[in-house]
Amino acid sequence: MIYFALAFVRRESILPPCPPQESISQEHVQQLGQERRGSLHSSGGRFVLSPKVQGLRNRLIKLMEDHIYPVENELCKLAQSDKRWSIHPEEERLKELAKKEGLWNLWIPCDSAARVKQVISGQTRDGNANTAFDELLGAGLSNLEYGYLCEIMGRSIWAPQVFNCGAPDTGNMEVLMRYGNAEQIHQWLVPLLEGKIRSGFAMTEPQVASSDATNIECSITRHGDSYIINGRKWWTSGAMDPRCKVLILMGKTDFNAPKHRQQSMILVDINTPGVNIKRPLTVFGFDDAPHGHAEISFENVRIPTENILLGEGRGFEIAQGRLGPGRLHHCMRLIGTAERGMQMMIQRAISRRAFDKLIAQHGSFLSDVAKCRIELESTRLLVLEAADQLDRLGNKKARGTIAMAKVAAPNMALKVLDMALQVHGAAGLSGDTVLAHLWATSRTLRIADGPDEVHLRTIAKLELRRRAKL
Repeated sequence: MIYFALAFVRRESILPPCPPQESISQEHVQQLGQERRGSLHSSGGRFVLSPKVQGLRNRLIKLMEDHIYPVENELCKLAQSDKRWSIHPEEERLKELAKKEGLWNLWIPCDSAARVKQVISGQTRDGNANTAFDELLGAGLSNLEYGYLCEIMGRSIWAPQVFNCGAPDTGNMEVLMRYGNAEQIHQWLVPLLEGKIRSGFAMTEPQVASSDATNIECSITRHGDSYIINGRKWWTSGAMDPRCKVLILMGKTDFNAPKHRQQSMILVDINTPGVNIKRPLTVFGFDDAPHGHAEISFENVRIPTENILLGEGRGFEIAQGRLGPGRLHHCMRLIGTAERGMQMMIQRAISRRAFDKLIAQHGSFLSDVAKCRIELESTRLLVLEAADQLDRLGNKKARGTIAMAKVAAPNMALKVLDMALQVHGAAGLSGDTVLAHLWATSRTLRIADGPDEVHLRTIAKLELRRRAKL
């Protein structure tokens, strides 16, 4: 029975290969290359991969196997050194490779790309320039199609930024694509799409419960042709990166307006006088260098009025448009994170002996790993359903399913990673594997982009409203 079970868990369609730990052997990289790249969702149904997406997935897997997993150790060494707030040259090389392979900006939805093209269509008559810009607008994928690719990127902490598909840049680019004017697009969106700069999102504040965004106190006050910003933000992810040049800040332009019309969003050049980065914050001891999470003070920061996004009082509207897809991207990556945890767990269990037999031969292990697989597959389907609803129905109508996915995905990943940590024993708690970092990142996502409690409230309210109509 034990050998049958071991053969089952080794099946590729059950356990998509991914690196077992942060220190990756060449042998394991070769094992990764044996993945049947056409195996996923080969049967009929709504979630069948198109040939186009399957081809992108194959190229993505190959680039991860050949180039990203093998250099993770080097990237981590720099991120833990006294030069950690600098960029490893290998990362820039990988980004150029991703562009060459047509794997750049895969996250961009078709409708956002269409809106940008429409806004800038009258800005240039140079056909070559338009063609070059079009190449920055991704592969024309739906959110559902991107889900299959984003999951693969989630297997590595370093992968999303290599493909220009990492937070908070994707959310900030989405804001500019959906709500930016032509000048804002040219000044900030284009260099972000090119990967020449990075960005931060400044919303959360230390002195108030920022999960209720009506609480924020940062002021954006109009003075002639400028806005003056005063306030304090923290957990501004990306702001520590030396490439970070722009922040999207949410503050209040009118404290006396209706509750959800007080807030506005504005573009802030990070080098503007009065923008002071106070310190990098740590997540369970990880500072996530060189990306980082910063506490920032804004002291009489003068910003041109043309930097306001969409207009005064439109901050909540923008936030809802930004957070829906962004939350779902986190969920997609968490599926990949859980898959990596599963693979590491299995490899450890079938190669490590305790009390005269393999860990995989102990009775409780088989039951626990089966339960992890069930939860992982269930959550994957929920995330794909949310992506499909986002495509078909839009952000507002899909918000309930997105909320379900946002609660389910990090909790599932934490369960899988906790078991992987347990199977690894003391090694799992150390920095010798990637498990502790993956766990810290996953735990963060029960709070980031809205805590579980906020999403559960949304789910319950929608359910009660639906039942009241029956």
